[in-house]
Amino acid sequence: MRRGLWYGLLFTAPAILGFVIFTLGPMIASLALSLTDYNVFKEQTSFIGFDNYAKLFSGEDELFYKSLGVTFYFVVLRVPAVIIVSFGIALLLNMNVKGRAMFRTIIYLPSIVPAVASAMIWMWLMNPDLGLLNSLLGWFNLPPSNWLYAEGSVIPSVVLTTLWGIGSTVIIFLAGLSGIPQSYYEAIEVDGGGWYSKLRHITIPMVTPTLFFNTIMTIIGSFQVFNEAYILTEGGPNNRSLFYVFYLWRSGFRDTEMGYASALAWILFVIIMAFTYIVFKTSKSWVHYEGGERP
Repeated sequence: MRRGLWYGLLFTAPAILGFVIFTLGPMIASLALSLTDYNVFKEQTSFIGFDNYAKLFSGEDELFYKSLGVTFYFVVLRVPAVIIVSFGIALLLNMNVKGRAMFRTIIYLPSIVPAVASAMIWMWLMNPDLGLLNSLLGWFNLPPSNWLYAEGSVIPSVVLTTLWGIGSTVIIFLAGLSGIPQSYYEAIEVDGGGWYSKLRHITIPMVTPTLFFNTIMTIIGSFQVFNEAYILTEGGPNNRSLFYVFYLWRSGFRDTEMGYASALAWILFVIIMAFTYIVFKTSKSWVHYEGGERP
């Protein structure tokens, strides 16, 4: 048994060391830096305690609350959109139709396209003067939109661009749908139920564990949105797309205030943990497992 334990530790050592060196170590270092006034170009670094956090919550830094509000707005829009759209697509791709494998590949391909390339495509599509989307609106006699260049439409527009890469979420939903026994659907048909009865009483309850996982991952990913702000909007117009992680990056790498940026990072960590905890606590009332098991 002792020999088996040593073999187990030997094979897990790379993963454990990788976590300690590249994840846990930097986290501890950032926590320490958040209590200092560390600046890349300052010769000396002083311990200032919780001054960085006090500056954030006191309102002295207006962009902190601005970025939080923008990010929460984005999360509220994006999470339901991703879950509903990806689940709907997964239902369609789960149907026994000709060319199903090809359609699944087509849906997944955008998720592996480089973020910069995807962002450039969406910038062209949403160009207010020459973009394809405004041309489509014109064909239907609808007024054009400024998309990424207007304060009121920039966040919904960014949400729209993120729906381009939901292939991974769709695949996970497909995995959950494929695990539902066909005998359940046959029982519904014997009782005279149609597609709605199957969806409500079989599909949705049986797929709630997958829905639970996708919801958590989508929430975490939405709070960490960065590429869209960095490439598409640069936080504009008028800071209406100043996402939290983009503001964190700007504080650390443009303004070189690494101590302040570390404090921002730990606040984001606490926010994500809080939302994850809420989802876990509420999951007991809506996530259903075979045999009545609970997470």
